[in-house]
Amino acid sequence: MPSRRAVLAGAAVAAVLTTLPSPAVAASHAYRWRNAVIGGTGFVTGVLFHPSVRGLVYARTDIGGGYRWDERDGRWVALTDHIGWDDWNLLGVEAMAVDPRHPDRLYLALGTYAQSWAGNGAVLRSEDRGSTWQRTDLAVKLGANEDGRGCGERLLVDPRDSDTLWLGTRHDGLRKSTDRGATWRAASFPAPPAAAGQGVTFLVAAGRAVYAGWGDGDGTAGAVNLYRTSDGTTWEAVPGQPTGTAAKVPVRAAYDRHTRELYVTYADAPGPNGQADGSVHRLRTTDGEWTEVTPVKPGGSDTFGYGGVAVDARRPGTVVVSTNNRWAAVDTLYRTTDAGRTWTSLKDTAVLDVSETPYLKWGEDEPKFGWWIQAVALDPYDSRHVVYGTGATLYGTRDLRHWAPQIRGLEETSVRQLISPPAGKAHLISGNGDIGVMYHESLTASPARGMADNPVFGTATGLAQAAARPSYVVRAGWGDHGNGAWSNDGGRTWTPFPAQPAIAKDAPGPIAANADGSVLLWSFVHWDGTPYPAQRSADNGATWSEVSTFPKGATPVADPVDPSVFYAFDTATGTLHASTDGGLTFAARAGGLSSGDREFQLAVAPGRSGDLWLSLKWNGLYRSTDGGGTFTKVSTCWASYTLGFGRAAPGASYPAVYLVGSTGTGTAVYRSDDEAKSWVRINDDRHQWGWIGAAITGDPRIHGRVYLATNGRGVQYGEPV
Repeated sequence: MPSRRAVLAGAAVAAVLTTLPSPAVAASHAYRWRNAVIGGTGFVTGVLFHPSVRGLVYARTDIGGGYRWDERDGRWVALTDHIGWDDWNLLGVEAMAVDPRHPDRLYLALGTYAQSWAGNGAVLRSEDRGSTWQRTDLAVKLGANEDGRGCGERLLVDPRDSDTLWLGTRHDGLRKSTDRGATWRAASFPAPPAAAGQGVTFLVAAGRAVYAGWGDGDGTAGAVNLYRTSDGTTWEAVPGQPTGTAAKVPVRAAYDRHTRELYVTYADAPGPNGQADGSVHRLRTTDGEWTEVTPVKPGGSDTFGYGGVAVDARRPGTVVVSTNNRWAAVDTLYRTTDAGRTWTSLKDTAVLDVSETPYLKWGEDEPKFGWWIQAVALDPYDSRHVVYGTGATLYGTRDLRHWAPQIRGLEETSVRQLISPPAGKAHLISGNGDIGVMYHESLTASPARGMADNPVFGTATGLAQAAARPSYVVRAGWGDHGNGAWSNDGGRTWTPFPAQPAIAKDAPGPIAANADGSVLLWSFVHWDGTPYPAQRSADNGATWSEVSTFPKGATPVADPVDPSVFYAFDTATGTLHASTDGGLTFAARAGGLSSGDREFQLAVAPGRSGDLWLSLKWNGLYRSTDGGGTFTKVSTCWASYTLGFGRAAPGASYPAVYLVGSTGTGTAVYRSDDEAKSWVRINDDRHQWGWIGAAITGDPRIHGRVYLATNGRGVQYGEPV
């Protein structure tokens, strides 16, 4: 019988599609699910205090769902984790609304993307503050993660009738419901719907009237960007409204019921990026008089727009507005107590305490006040309680001077890679969008060292550990001072590679370290999807050489036992490739395994050389025990998106296998303790988190514990009850 090395060195072999015994229907196992605490890390696009209930607050995010503040526990409660795989596009919240007369009613407008490939939006309505929901699917698309996502709110309960709701859309005009969101129809509106653009940017009640911002005007004289209705039927352009570049897009509005004045923030673009000019204007609704009250006008190198606005329900003429996209001087909040005649920058006296979420220092000595500030809210029961959302967190103050993240429970990280080390202080290392790599010494507190520095990454593209030398970890990603680094203490501290291939600057991709950490393989994929030849280093990143036989753009995977062996799967041809000379050359092995999609995952069982598992999405799960020479299709699941391993069950010799896929009719999270002969479902219908196909891994030290990457709800970890 040939050795494994001989099999690897032979000619390519077609996949063997033999069938394992059919499974029993997957059972379920009760699990407790929690977030591994990071603390925010995503764009909080809206915050809404209920006007008639003290301490009742809601928040929305662009990709991570909606939340309710629990005043007693001092944390946010996720309200949309029940959204499942097929409805992943609904995890972005475009807008939210409450009913001042009925405190338990809550409405969310959901839809992450308005592109042709995305599904239509939906409206959720609740009679118990989001504990349970009823859903109405819409015939239009919404765009909670597109330009203008910080505008709003685009959803409103009519001030004259609690049964009537208004919904502003981006490309389909204005929608109206007269049965509390159960059904919707197009409403008559003067501005024509546009196939592109912003459409209705906000809806706000001013007494018994409703005002609507319109984001598709050109800013020229006579252009209309603000409409109103006084009878709920006919809409008219508001006379005398500001025009010009600084007032092109109405971003948000707030009404002072004491003075009967409407404050509107404007910018030359919807944001959160691309704004260079903006203004703030006040409309006296009693006689239609407009007054510009812009705190500081953009100019020169100080370019920005205006975003959030909130009025003090207890003090007439007290207003807070935010700048947005102000990178040179850093964004701020301006506050006035005299209706905009004079303003004070709250940033100038701010004391920021980010000890609870240290990553907010972004590798520097001090944190910044924030960026992408379009969500601003003022507590109607406490004039000194102000909160504002940024691209990464939610800051709050109780005295207008001391600020700290008010973010407990709100986790919006888009997670890309997961490692659970077999030993050491940390049970988890995560590679993430926007915040790079984090070393989780505790699962219940934000990493004490913050995001990995030296260098600081934005988005992580690769994370790998040497299986036989777990103290050695490497990472890759988008960084300003290098795109690759290594650690010799399990990921606690990092050192940049001494050198990096030129292509790494523009196309960092996945990276692998062989079993003993002596060889690195780095693959490169441009942000536009263009693949480039992989590079190899045998001196810890001091020098690199091209590996011409490595399939371009593939993800390198190291054998956990044999340091000379690497694997890679080529989606273009559906072929498994392997190297037996430490990554110097690769040769084709099994073929005929194409998923028809670039997304796949190749995993190798810990402690077992050549034991490969290949997830091919809806084309199923395959296994090879001869290093990729042949593969057998695993018939116990018909779809496999990501797979990982954890500590074996008591009495079992093979690691527990964790799967995001389907063994029956729907996509869920599963565990197998018998090498995929049978599965138990370990999540439930309340814990689904939309799209969860990036990564999953078990804990090698604790049987049953599993870590799951989500696209907007951070790292979820589950343990048997």
